[in-house]
Amino acid sequence: MRTRRGQDTATGYALLAPSLVGTVLFLLVPVAVALWLSLQRWDLVSPPTWAGFDNYLAVLADAGIRSSFGITLLFTLLVIPLQTGLGLLVAVLLAQRLPGSTLLRVLFVVPWVCAPLVVGLVWRWMFDPSTGALNALTGVRVEWLSDPDLALPAVAFVTIWSNVGYVALFFLAGLAGVPAQLLDAARVDGAGPLRTFWSITLPLLRPTTSFVLLTGVITSFQVFDTVYAMTGGGPGGATQVVAAKIYDEAFTALRMGRAAAMSVVMLAVLVLLSVAQRWWFARRTTYEVSA
Repeated sequence: MRTRRGQDTATGYALLAPSLVGTVLFLLVPVAVALWLSLQRWDLVSPPTWAGFDNYLAVLADAGIRSSFGITLLFTLLVIPLQTGLGLLVAVLLAQRLPGSTLLRVLFVVPWVCAPLVVGLVWRWMFDPSTGALNALTGVRVEWLSDPDLALPAVAFVTIWSNVGYVALFFLAGLAGVPAQLLDAARVDGAGPLRTFWSITLPLLRPTTSFVLLTGVITSFQVFDTVYAMTGGGPGGATQVVAAKIYDEAFTALRMGRAAAMSVVMLAVLVLLSVAQRWWFARRTTYEVSA
């Protein structure tokens, strides 16, 4: 009995080995290196020297870095509500299985599977005030990416456009798991479509909503490619999100220790947000319905 159990355990670990190796090499090791590097002074040329917590103190004292965290938070607040709401709306419409819905599912997902850098370059051309398609269609010259008040909303719009299909796919899967007998019972009791959706469908979608919001917040805080391609962090730092600031600190200012400290701080912020969100949804989520 013990021999068989040991063989099963060994087989299980053998099957998990590729994933465990990948997790260690590409997740745990980079985090450990970032933690070590955040305690060093290193300019990519000279050997690293011990700095202790000086990098963290510099990060907290730097107004530009604090501003980048504020811009990232504003960007997240612009993206997440619209991205989630539009994704849910698209999923509800596609779930009706109207003619052409299969093609629409593919079309909605295409922007998400495209490389963010390529998407950013395409939209940079579309937002160009002189030769861009958007201004040509409207006949009005608008400095979308040169106006500090418009640049961040423009990048947020592109991010939402790219991710709506991704969000809709998960909500479609969640809608497929809603028990049909509950919806039928609601109709028999005289509940209209809106009431049924609000009182039955939406509460049962909370696990999906929790996942979509969690991954959306993490992705928004880590956004870089789209910003780099569209604005490069400008104009005047209006789109200087945390990831862009980390890039500048590391490869422009050659302050690798401070960049690593920023990365660790951002990781801590994301962990706190994730734990708070999981706690909030755990108290309000139903995962299964008894027949």
